[in-house]
Amino acid sequence: MAVVVDSSVAASWCLPDEGTGIAEATLRLVEAGGMIVPPLFWYELRNVLVVSERRGRIDIATASAGLKRIAALPTRIDGQHDETLLLGLARAHGLTVYDCAYLELAKRTEVPLATFDKALRRATAAEAVPVVG
Repeated sequence: MAVVVDSSVAASWCLPDEGTGIAEATLRLVEAGGMIVPPLFWYELRNVLVVSERRGRIDIATASAGLKRIAALPTRIDGQHDETLLLGLARAHGLTVYDCAYLELAKRTEVPLATFDKALRRATAAEAVPVVG
């Protein structure tokens, strides 16, 4: 089964100090069934990694290896969205449209969402969307 993965979870696969059981379980799910992401995912992930470089958490080689590892995973980029649902979710839960891109995708495709973002997890629960972990 595929899962929607947000950049917080994917980044943890690249950052040695952020590995968790949920991250590893999500990675196993993705390896078995793939992940679905909005186009925004790749920009957010790269931003997390370059900011981590600037802060000295990782070096360029680690960031590059992480991106290569994630790019090799079975991934479907879903560029569609339900505009009404997307904006409604952002308004209802006080979240950014960026965060709601993941929630809208999970709700529309009826697959679980993997995120470490606490506010997004609360909104996911309120919307009865399954969450990984």
